[in-house]
Amino acid sequence: MKITKILTDILRIPEDDPLADMPEEAGRFRPVVTLRIQTDTGIEGIGLTFYGGPMTGTLRSAVDELGALIVGDDPLRIEAIVRKLRVAAGDNCGPGGIFMLALSAIDLALWDIKGKALEQPLWKLLGGTRDRVPTYASGSLRRGLTDAQAATAARRLLDKGFLEMKTQMALPGNPSPAEEVRRVRVVRDAIGPDIKLMCDINQRWRPEQAIDIGKRAEDVGLSWLEDVTVCDDYQGLARVNAALSTPIAGGEYVWGIVPFRHMIEARSVDIVMIDLVRVGGITQWMKVAGMAEAFNLPVVSHVIPEFHLHLIAAVPNGLTVEYMPWMLKLFQETPPIVKGELVLPTTPGFGLKFDEAAVKSFRA
Repeated sequence: MKITKILTDILRIPEDDPLADMPEEAGRFRPVVTLRIQTDTGIEGIGLTFYGGPMTGTLRSAVDELGALIVGDDPLRIEAIVRKLRVAAGDNCGPGGIFMLALSAIDLALWDIKGKALEQPLWKLLGGTRDRVPTYASGSLRRGLTDAQAATAARRLLDKGFLEMKTQMALPGNPSPAEEVRRVRVVRDAIGPDIKLMCDINQRWRPEQAIDIGKRAEDVGLSWLEDVTVCDDYQGLARVNAALSTPIAGGEYVWGIVPFRHMIEARSVDIVMIDLVRVGGITQWMKVAGMAEAFNLPVVSHVIPEFHLHLIAAVPNGLTVEYMPWMLKLFQETPPIVKGELVLPTTPGFGLKFDEAAVKSFRA
């Protein structure tokens, strides 16, 4: 089998909230680069990448330029291709940024090809630990909502059958610690004591703030506090982790596999969150998951659940899938949620097909 063609596109996806109908700002769009890798056997693999923001055109060019280097290669030799691209371009560009984002799209598409060629869904090809995985609603309970809006959104998520959900602290306007905790109690009161509730800080606190507010919120019963301070302050994160009984999650903001070693060795987190795009694709994601398992730590995903559910289902230390429905409307069909769990597809590869009408309507 040989790679014959690389096809890319830039799409603008509406930033709506299909889970609780609480959009952050009407009329906003998220730019995405999509990828199709075609082969001489007729098998096509799909992938995507994002985080380019105003540099999304540059990101697309990077995917095109890296893709041109692998035309004629065997798509089943994924590690060989990743090494080739690193030597050809990554050694000069550094371990993160545009290069890593572009590499991730290619890596995803290659694994999709491999699953289709071997007639196996990715979750089974990569390990097949389980055929259903827990999932939590994300993106609806944002810090910019009023108390009434947050309570309404939380109840809507309950009505949709979610048993886990995530809210945010680090509220706008530099509120007091008491106000931060009061807000998270609003959500807890709306959903009751038995629903798992996570809380994202998005790197907005200093370690001493995280310790202070985290201690005040311990009786709320959070499943984790996420990204409580800047992602590469491993010692600061470790201070917070040691001071609180609430588990600390982190990792979505770091690039490649090496920072995860530093994070885990410093005991910075209890729960390792891996972003499929920033880490470098499935090839790198699985290595981080194995590293976390060696330290008896669970892993969780960050966004794009339609891809990530395969990985969380594959590994023995996969905990839950973040159900952030940014890209779901791009595909003809996505995995269903039954009793708070995502049901893994049985079709080969990712089990995804682009909805051509949606792609056309979102094309930039």
